[in-house]
Amino acid sequence: MFGALARVFGLPPLVGFLAAGFVLNYSGVQGGEFLHEMADLGITLLLFTIGLKLKISNLLQREIWAGTLMHMIVFGILSVCFILLLKQVDWPLVNSLSIAGILTISFALTFSSTVFVVKALEVSGNFGARYGQIAIGVLIIQDLAAVLYLALSEAKTPAIWAPLLLIALIPGRHIARRILSKIGHGELQVLFGLSMAIGGAGLFEAVDLKGDLGALLVGALLANHSKSEELARVLFSLKELFLVGFFLSIGLAGLPTLPTLQLVAILSLLLIFKSGLFFLIFTRFRVRTYSASNAALALGNFSEFGLIVASAAVAKGWLPAQLLVAMAVLVAVSFVISSVFDRYAEDLYDRYQGVLLSFQHATPINSNAHIDLNDIKVLICGMGRVGCGAYKQLHTDTKLLGLDFDKERVKQKQDEGQYIEFADVGSTDFWSQLDLKSCDIEWILLATPNVKTNIAAATLARHWGYTGFISALAKYTDEQDKLINSGVDAVFNIYDEAGAGLALHGENQMNVNSVQSTDNASV
Repeated sequence: MFGALARVFGLPPLVGFLAAGFVLNYSGVQGGEFLHEMADLGITLLLFTIGLKLKISNLLQREIWAGTLMHMIVFGILSVCFILLLKQVDWPLVNSLSIAGILTISFALTFSSTVFVVKALEVSGNFGARYGQIAIGVLIIQDLAAVLYLALSEAKTPAIWAPLLLIALIPGRHIARRILSKIGHGELQVLFGLSMAIGGAGLFEAVDLKGDLGALLVGALLANHSKSEELARVLFSLKELFLVGFFLSIGLAGLPTLPTLQLVAILSLLLIFKSGLFFLIFTRFRVRTYSASNAALALGNFSEFGLIVASAAVAKGWLPAQLLVAMAVLVAVSFVISSVFDRYAEDLYDRYQGVLLSFQHATPINSNAHIDLNDIKVLICGMGRVGCGAYKQLHTDTKLLGLDFDKERVKQKQDEGQYIEFADVGSTDFWSQLDLKSCDIEWILLATPNVKTNIAAATLARHWGYTGFISALAKYTDEQDKLINSGVDAVFNIYDEAGAGLALHGENQMNVNSVQSTDNASV
């Protein structure tokens, strides 16, 4: 009920699940071991599916690894100064904190929520977009820092045979990939994914390494397999279901008091500096302002890892127990704030684009300025299976340009001789660089698999002056009206049209066979 209510107000259902946890807590309900296990399983599956989509080359980009470390250091120092100021004015709950407690809280506040950001990117369809890849890269670097912290804080060192496990993963990778190739589809694929995720976490825990890191690494070993995307899709519903347990468990962590709410309100102000610092760092590393601003907004929240840090600190006596409740409420509030800003990210960028562009580096990377629209008649946005099929059908008679935000796919299609360029067609940054009013484009074909991206692309194309024909894909009937309202002239329902196409194909083939049979009889 709370998830549905959140959706009515345009917020992600997870915000409703958090609220449900607090209401259940207020009603005297306790989570119990079952909920805890389900929450852990949801996080394990989440990290495993991240690994399935992981590209190691992304982590090696300067703006990701260096930007993340720089942000953690600078924002950590800023948080320490902020909390010391609160202590100086005798703010409740922090007025008695030791230096160790202040450092612990400040460290916890530097992290952004992997669960929230990945879920938001999946819902919006921007997981593969430039800013989505930056955000995921930052989160992975933060997770690695989290593993180091847990190892040091718990005074645990990996078992002596831990290196042997890592070496064994090399041949194990080939075995797992062969199994994935042979098991086909359906329930075996689901069971294989569960076994790999849970098994990877269990193996790492057995050698005193963080289990979540094991799930992430095992998923990464299967990345770039021909079935890795399909495996991520079949695990999607299970992961979503178990993550409900995680969000409920945050709300069930404890009930806030008035001093708790006062502390949450003042600490929430740090979100402004957190997002702003991300934006400033990304732009200094030559990320374009659109990607930098969207990544900064996506990462502008506090992490569930903060609860783990606070819990460990409470156990050691560094923090009072009520601060754990404050961290739970703070994480939940940051999710709500981040959801609102994520929802209006495009509108905010469009409104303040002039101001944001003043921060853009003189030579930004991943610029679309080189895209040549001269003589291009058809622009195909999204070069997946549907987009490639359209390209093959039209390229003999018309000059085409395909666009996609998957760099590996772009490279592959370019090697095959297709005219395709890298672009995020759901971004204002891309469309604002094109001269749509004087170009020769007669038809924009929106073939991305995510309807929100298609809606955004159509809206932005019209906003920046395109007056030609636009057609788009849809999977469900209720999506068609949204696409039409965004400026699309014709909507192609992929399931309805596939059925009609199958019937037409069969009818044509039947006629061909009939003619061949008549000719053979004549002979």
